[in-house]
Amino acid sequence: MYGLSADDQRIRDTAYEFAESLIPHEVEAELAGGQLPKEVTAEHQDRAIELGLYATNIPKSAGGPGCTALQQVLVQEQVGRVTNGLAWVMHTPPQWWVDVATDFQRERWLLPGVRGEKHEAYAITEEFAGSDVSDLTATARRDGDDYVVNGIKWHVTSFNLADYVFVQAVLTDGEFAGEHVLLVVDLPWPGVEVVRTPKYSHHIADEHPIVSFTDVRVPKTHLVGAEGEGMTFSQDWFRFERLMVAARCVGAAQRLVDEMTAFATDRVVGGRPLGEHQLVAGMLADSVTELFAARTMLYEVARSIDAGMDRKTLHGQASMAKLYCSEMAGRVADRAVQVFGGRGYMRENVAERMFRELRVERIWEGASEIQRLIVARQLMNRGAQSLLGVGRQH
Repeated sequence: MYGLSADDQRIRDTAYEFAESLIPHEVEAELAGGQLPKEVTAEHQDRAIELGLYATNIPKSAGGPGCTALQQVLVQEQVGRVTNGLAWVMHTPPQWWVDVATDFQRERWLLPGVRGEKHEAYAITEEFAGSDVSDLTATARRDGDDYVVNGIKWHVTSFNLADYVFVQAVLTDGEFAGEHVLLVVDLPWPGVEVVRTPKYSHHIADEHPIVSFTDVRVPKTHLVGAEGEGMTFSQDWFRFERLMVAARCVGAAQRLVDEMTAFATDRVVGGRPLGEHQLVAGMLADSVTELFAARTMLYEVARSIDAGMDRKTLHGQASMAKLYCSEMAGRVADRAVQVFGGRGYMRENVAERMFRELRVERIWEGASEIQRLIVARQLMNRGAQSLLGVGRQH
């Protein structure tokens, strides 16, 4: 089904079995604020690396497994089946860095990241610059052989676990004044401080603090690519991560469909299985139908990436996949809570956890409203052919 090759199925099945081994830890992590003992988490990461499920987006030339885009999606789909971020041990380092990293950057950060020895964070979003990452106020100016960075970043995911952070800022001087620059900062580093760590709806070990950069001196050797290219790398990361968000949402929806179907089959109400009552049956049918549509779209976009489709087309299609899959998963989670009834409101129930965790998928890596604007703009500028492969192109 879905036209998967034998190798695709092997990777998917390996990821599925690994995800299954993590699920028994979910309630323990939930009740502990998302935390598992460090040695347990380390064992999980080591196992992910051993199974070839870590850094699946990195080519063999940089020490990764060299998986196709479709195979990456298949792995991340299984990540989505597990709550509390436990499956984030199947991590995907920045794949866009492979082509632009200097020898110094490759040895200091990239290769250790691929081996699971170092972890990164992204300091891009700001209080008044969320989905529109072009509207940043953090600045970087040249001072000799250094850049000096000032600004405050929000939602710096995984900062508490990171060994280095990518920070994006606007250049204030030089040939590319007003354009963006992307820099790498080791952690800890003078001038980099956590302002505060807000609590979020989910319980995940990776925190998302507000981080200040005050006169942070960053050597020019830490510049990613060239001045003025910062937005290019961020856009590549967003495009990739939007597809991975879609994959994880499909996986979450699959878990929910499985769980609520089993419950609706076993739970007897009025002498009949719950799922035989028409209103419940409708929720089950709608959920599995939307899941089938979402997965079909997701796999098709991944195959388009593997086929080398036009970059702009892929940008639009990734937005379509992220939009549909994230909103689909939200609807399925809402139905699952309803099917489980009072049980669905208990933290020990997967539907309750998914209900909270999936809500952010419609926000981060570009809110649904931004995805709609991207898709509509491409539709008007390039025609339906650019997004669908059918119809009349302008």
